[in-house]
Amino acid sequence: MGSVTVERTTRMLRPVVVDGMPMAPLVRAVLDECRRFSAHDPVRALLTEAVQRGRLNPEALIRELEAGSDRGSALPREVLRDVLRGARSVAEVDAMAVWRRTGLPEPLWNHELRDASGRYIGTPDGYFKKVRLAWEVDSYDFHFAREQYAGTLERNSRYAAEGILVLQTLPSRLRSEPGKVAAELVAAYNAANSQNVLELNRG
Repeated sequence: MGSVTVERTTRMLRPVVVDGMPMAPLVRAVLDECRRFSAHDPVRALLTEAVQRGRLNPEALIRELEAGSDRGSALPREVLRDVLRGARSVAEVDAMAVWRRTGLPEPLWNHELRDASGRYIGTPDGYFKKVRLAWEVDSYDFHFAREQYAGTLERNSRYAAEGILVLQTLPSRLRSEPGKVAAELVAAYNAANSQNVLELNRG
């Protein structure tokens, strides 16, 4: 039989009844669980899952954090800042952590790009609009299945046609080699900037 943890609260919320059993509302249950963790990874996973699959509004999670105790709230607050910036997955939260190492301007996160006629180009994980650099965090397992690989090539061809440089990063490297990935991102940004300067001079 599993253990049961009982905690006192001064904020007893109206329960949600599931199959006749009163349960804590999802927003409260998720944050109560997050407060127990002392590491980033489970907090990232739980909060991004709650937003993606549980359809919780990040602003609702922030409001619940603000209304509750400060105990154990530091990690959820940090992760939610990235979710509010537009992260849709754990990998994208990790990408934001790497970007903060670079000193580069903040990119647009998950911003849909279209050409002058309105045709869809892509939705990069990060897009540095000033220098026209797309940053894609591509999973090897997902993108190298036959159909997904073809889709990735088509996407990159659309970027190339519009003069947009692309940096592709495996999500595992965001954690295993964050310093190297940050350096690659800075190098790609500088290369994109140099390309834009050359094009302006030609014009």
